[in-house]
Amino acid sequence: MGTTAETTPVGGAPETGTGVWLHGVTADVDPAALAGLAGMDGVPVRPVRAAGLTAVVSAAPLAEYGEVALRRNLEDLAWLERAARTHHTVVDALSRAGAVVPARLATVHRDDDRVARVLTARRDELSDTLARLTGREEWGVKGYVVPGAPPRTAEAAGDGGGAGAAYLRRRRAQLTAREEGQRIAADAAATVHTALAGYAVAARRHAPQDRRLSGAATAMVLNGAYLIDRNRLAGFSELVGALADRHPEIRLELTGPWPPYSFVAEPSAEPAHSVREPA
Repeated sequence: MGTTAETTPVGGAPETGTGVWLHGVTADVDPAALAGLAGMDGVPVRPVRAAGLTAVVSAAPLAEYGEVALRRNLEDLAWLERAARTHHTVVDALSRAGAVVPARLATVHRDDDRVARVLTARRDELSDTLARLTGREEWGVKGYVVPGAPPRTAEAAGDGGGAGAAYLRRRRAQLTAREEGQRIAADAAATVHTALAGYAVAARRHAPQDRRLSGAATAMVLNGAYLIDRNRLAGFSELVGALADRHPEIRLELTGPWPPYSFVAEPSAEPAHSVREPA
């Protein structure tokens, strides 16, 4: 689902009224299951039905979620984190209840009628996607470099040249070993991804996360997403374990299940205010 704010303020003036934040689309949902799910305004989310589909939405005051406000707020990391967490909590709950097409963060419509029009206009596409996702979950596998043994130093090899020369040789050996370790880990990551993709219904290899985001002590070399049939999850987990044993040069981490963010096709024309969920 695309990301947009369907409001057009005049001269950048603050917007008034309440818009509709779209969390995701399902075939159907039990309203009772939505009662405990808080939306963007802190009150329960609600369904909007049209064309045999159900959109799960929440109220979005335009003073905070309109076009002008979103431009400002999406630059505020604290605001962005809160909004993303609230949005993801709803999408995650929907995905655990059944197939869901997640909306991207900050998909805001003017009113329920606009949401219903989207469901009607994209009925075939959304229905096909829901059918493809039914009975399946997204799982992530991350791979991190495992540093090898320290390289043999020049002194251990009996090389001469004094302390300065020995230090330079040691540094050169360390850099060479590090580069070689990165190359070996990258090759292993490619092999692991190919094996996991062969087991999965669909697979995506995202860009590795920076250490500041991953929180890992070493570099990430694999950031894969895999769409797995629920009845084959045990086999997938076993395959991850076997690959970890086979490739000790990388540490594999299995995460999930996640809403299928990686396996939802986006419209060809993306609106201006677009924020991608992190992988």
